[in-house]
Amino acid sequence: MAQISFEDVCKTYEGGHSALHGLNLDIVDGEFMVLVGPSGCGKSTALRMIAGLEDITGGTLRINGQVANDLAPRDRDIAMVFQSYALYPHLTVADNIAFGLRVRNVKREIIEKKVRETAALLELTDYLDRKPARLSGGQRQRVAMGRALVRSPHAFLMDEPLSNLDARLRGQMRAEIAKLQRMSAVTTVYVTHDQVEAMTMGHRVAVMNKGTLQQLDTPRRLYDRPVNLFVASFIGSPPINFLEGTIAAKDGKPVVQLGAFTLSLGAIGERAEIVPGRKVIVGIRPEALKRSGDTGGVGTISARTAFVEDLGATLLVHLDVQGATMIHSTVIEEEKDLMSVRPRLRSMIDSGHPVTTGDMLTFAVDPLAIHIFDAERGMAL
Repeated sequence: MAQISFEDVCKTYEGGHSALHGLNLDIVDGEFMVLVGPSGCGKSTALRMIAGLEDITGGTLRINGQVANDLAPRDRDIAMVFQSYALYPHLTVADNIAFGLRVRNVKREIIEKKVRETAALLELTDYLDRKPARLSGGQRQRVAMGRALVRSPHAFLMDEPLSNLDARLRGQMRAEIAKLQRMSAVTTVYVTHDQVEAMTMGHRVAVMNKGTLQQLDTPRRLYDRPVNLFVASFIGSPPINFLEGTIAAKDGKPVVQLGAFTLSLGAIGERAEIVPGRKVIVGIRPEALKRSGDTGGVGTISARTAFVEDLGATLLVHLDVQGATMIHSTVIEEEKDLMSVRPRLRSMIDSGHPVTTGDMLTFAVDPLAIHIFDAERGMAL
């Protein structure tokens, strides 16, 4: 088993591009840690540093307390599962799984026993004589995992292992990988850009952006208590709504004014940073907008339906808001085409309440479901 620690770890490439800025991260023994973030955020660089495939230009990496900055990959006892599976096409499933043991000159009878046990665990027993070309994508991914699992390494490293699978297989493999990790209790570091994978698999999730760790927490706390605009916008599907607001007072109680709409703050208003006149950004998740028969009252927002996505059990309703200013998610701040499109309010509602384009809808907003961020720094208040 392995405990892995990053202590002010930096990575700067030739030409001056900086991929990691002082990363501090402790991965405890037996933990399933997920590194998540958009492309170029530094998550794969951090994973490759653990494997010894990427040099460290600053700081210290420790594995089980030992400084590993200059430790050769073969001396780290770490197994890696790649996005491309990296199977040997001329070898059978059994030989692919056994490959790492054979190069270590493990005795033949031990190899055969371990291969049988691993194949049974991964439900590959009936495919041991097949070659990769005769396997489905999900089966190939299980073979790649079996090749890592059979070695009983100190840690597993997984770099976007499900990105080549279709949506149905991804869901199935998420559950299988999480189950295998629980059974083996091997420290696992999993890299993905998919926040659904991160939220459903990780014991803890490290959200990264532009080479910097934004927040490290359990999936539930990332969703309920994001520390800044980036985390709030990256975690959650569909993405959170952001609106410009100003803290005010009504009947002696703090409220937030969103243009023509006024929302109660409840217990949030008791926080020291919530002072009248302060400019804020209000985050409201689509599922927190509940249809209401009231119109124009405190705690409601009204908007006109632009279009509806029917997702089966729920409807994702896109709405145009008049009288309030919406802003784009920080996740798409560099997507120029998207930035030119006016942001719309999104709401998730039960499909049993049909909605059509042009309908005027009113939503009640629970004060406990509101996220308040400082307008200048983007940090949660």
